[in-house]
Amino acid sequence: MPGRVVPLPTTARVLGEAAVAFLAQPDLAASTHRSYQQTLGRLERDLGPGQPLASLTADQLTAAVIGAWSGRAPATWNRHVATVRSFLGFCRRRRWLVEDLTVELERRPEPADRTKAIPLSELERLWRHEDVGVREKALWRLLYETAARASEVLSINVEDLELENKRVRVRSKGGDTDWLHFQSGSARLLPRLIAGRTRGPLFLTDRAPVPARVPAAVDRCPETGRARLSYRRAEALFREASGGWTLHQLRHSALTHLAEQNVSLPLLSQVAFRGVAGDRREGMSAQDVVSCATSFVPVVAELTGWPAAITRAMDDSDR
Repeated sequence: MPGRVVPLPTTARVLGEAAVAFLAQPDLAASTHRSYQQTLGRLERDLGPGQPLASLTADQLTAAVIGAWSGRAPATWNRHVATVRSFLGFCRRRRWLVEDLTVELERRPEPADRTKAIPLSELERLWRHEDVGVREKALWRLLYETAARASEVLSINVEDLELENKRVRVRSKGGDTDWLHFQSGSARLLPRLIAGRTRGPLFLTDRAPVPARVPAAVDRCPETGRARLSYRRAEALFREASGGWTLHQLRHSALTHLAEQNVSLPLLSQVAFRGVAGDRREGMSAQDVVSCATSFVPVVAELTGWPAAITRAMDDSDR
């Protein structure tokens, strides 16, 4: 006789109480707390703070979310849906509900505008953001100062760094090993991020993974047991802190801002060619030139003068 699935016993809770408990989690950044509070506050207004979780249905929740945010931009919709999912997972782990109530709430594709650079004023705000930890600041600074791909920077290990020379060894998209040169902003942040570690991933998760989800040794710090920070998590944190910008746009913004300082393509090419052997220069495509140029953004900046506003923001935010 086949066994019968018996639901886990639930502890009676109402929506308002559960929301208070969810927002009281000690590891929430202030910006995350504000975002979560906005989502849950709207749900409480629509469903009522006294709504028992045990009797809350998928249809009720779906209708409330659609009614509140269906007409918003995909990024806004996705942010609220992600908050609802996180909240319900929090409640489910405490046995306040059992049913998966978010089955009808799907993420919407977000059109990516990869041609738009982040304004200098927005970058200044990010560098000065008091609620952002040293890990995020170091990652964002490296991406902007080097114009490297996020996947390349996230794959960096502590032993790849040469802090005294302000450079780091990376494996490029084609499999080649290259040097990325960074500036003083990253150079001041990286020792704080490393915190005495001598090997393992440079960018780590906040806590060690549970035994069932331990990653491969190459993606785990042998000294702390924590895992390498994933692209998905890094992207989500940056979107949340920046109001929807992407990690790719940090890379794009570096060269765009140099171009706005009247840096010509011939000069970018000239600096890029410094890292290319003479017998390889002839026949390089425009794409190869641009790819090479991104590795020498700091050199171009030294020759032309990095935007003064960014330099001041870097100095102020790292003291």
